[in-house]
Amino acid sequence: MKPQKLGKFIVRDPDICHGKPTFTGTRIMVEQVLDMVAEGAEWEQIIADYDGAISREAIAEAVRLAGRSLSEKNTMRRAG
Repeated sequence: MKPQKLGKFIVRDPDICHGKPTFTGTRIMVEQVLDMVAEGAEWEQIIADYDGAISREAIAEAVRLAGRSLSEKNTMRRAG
C-alpha cells in the first residue's frame, strides 16, 4: 500500500507509525494531537510542544477531518 494523502497536512503511510495518520513529514500521530485538543490544550502550546513541527493550520485540518469522519459514520449508520 502506498502513502495516502488525507489532506494538505495529513498522510497515512504504512511504513510510518503502523499506517496511522500522521502530520506530513513527521511521526506525530494525529490521534495524539486530537487527544491534546480534547483535553483543552491551547493550540499554540501544542505547536510549541512539538517544536513547531506542526502548524495551527495542520491542527485545524485534523479537527475538520475528525469531524467529517464522525459525520460520515453517523450518515452510514442511519442508511444501513
